[in-house]
Amino acid sequence: MKIHSTQFVKGIIGDDEILHKKKPEIAFIGRSNVGKSSVINSFLNARELARTGKKQGKTTEINLFLVNEKYYFVDLPGYGFAEGGQESREKIRAMIINYFTRKTDSIRCTVVILDAKVGITDYDRDMLEILFDNGRSAIVVLNKTDKLTQKEVSQAVRTIANEFPELEVFPYSAKLSKGAGRILERVIQ
Repeated sequence: MKIHSTQFVKGIIGDDEILHKKKPEIAFIGRSNVGKSSVINSFLNARELARTGKKQGKTTEINLFLVNEKYYFVDLPGYGFAEGGQESREKIRAMIINYFTRKTDSIRCTVVILDAKVGITDYDRDMLEILFDNGRSAIVVLNKTDKLTQKEVSQAVRTIANEFPELEVFPYSAKLSKGAGRILERVIQ
């Protein structure tokens, strides 16, 4: 898929009429500090479209980006960490669950982003269970592979594939953007 145009549309908390417009949505989800916004920026070849930062938990609302005037790329808040402690984590978790439990077929694919170095965590397992329970299609993008050897990357992919054989796992590095086209083609189909 070739990216011709990208535009930040809006950030929302909870439900919004924009989510009922039947435009196909590609959702991006992952733990805080996994590089979710960096992955989105690298896919869209846009340096600072999705806000990134050294401090985890930067995304606190559902951010929608219009891509090629056809699709929404949806940057969901990271789970597992939030400033403000347990109460903030619960609010973010509820927002994410509300997003995925909507009665809509506009969510075409969910890209679950994991840190290649950390691997899959209990927070990730919980999120995958929510997706599966709601019949959502998902793939895994294993980010930050530039920090590992090829052998370590292969092992990380195998570990996830063994635990979740129904998921496609794509090794990736937002820093290098190698393989972005292949992943984009997969999520758009």
